[in-house]
Amino acid sequence: MATVTKTRNSIRFRGRSFLALVLAPEHPLQEWFVEFDDLLRRSPSFFIGRAVVLDVTMLNLDKATLADLIAKLYDRKVRVMGVEGAKASALGLGMPPAMSGGRVVDVPEPVDETPEAVAAEAAKPKSAPPPQLVPSTAPSLVIDHTVRSGQSIVFPEGDVTVIGAVASGAEIVAGGSVHVYGPLRGRVLAGTTGNPAARIFCHKLEAELLSIDGLYQTADEMDAALLGRPAQIWLKDDVLNFAALD
Repeated sequence: MATVTKTRNSIRFRGRSFLALVLAPEHPLQEWFVEFDDLLRRSPSFFIGRAVVLDVTMLNLDKATLADLIAKLYDRKVRVMGVEGAKASALGLGMPPAMSGGRVVDVPEPVDETPEAVAAEAAKPKSAPPPQLVPSTAPSLVIDHTVRSGQSIVFPEGDVTVIGAVASGAEIVAGGSVHVYGPLRGRVLAGTTGNPAARIFCHKLEAELLSIDGLYQTADEMDAALLGRPAQIWLKDDVLNFAALD
């Protein structure tokens, strides 16, 4: 009788990259948490379900202080999956692992979830067709329809052009510049791969949040005189600059 030998499958390993939000607190931490709590008040669901890496490179924390920082974030429903820039002595058993070498790609920024913003969004029609993404031969992406609320377009390779509106609650994340040929009511993050020369252009400025190379402004920080007008936004000396185009 023949003997059948079953060959054991070898263990397989796969590389896979995931998008994580990098949170970088600053000293003094007490003041940073005041600003962070204000962000959570306006966007309480932003961190739910998101992978978060804590960047403490500039803080020089000991283990007790780092553990307290992580605990305070945990109390705010922020789950830290890894720590970047910490001293080896500050990590260890019971702490998130050390991480390094991540590629710089921003994730969507918070949307205003206050009752006023939610009511305004609910009153808008939802019948627009889903956007069709049309990549060009250059390192750019053309979206030839309105980007609706809840949709996220991420294109770290280059510029993004929207022929239509960006609705409240929608977001565009680009490695280069962003051009919106219509009302910009949602969130736009340009230059997310470390490109401070990126710019944002729109035909009607009504944005919830704008960011270039990680620096951002929310709607309540923007010049009211520019709202509803064509505008461009650029970064200079770590400050977002706004100018009307009409």
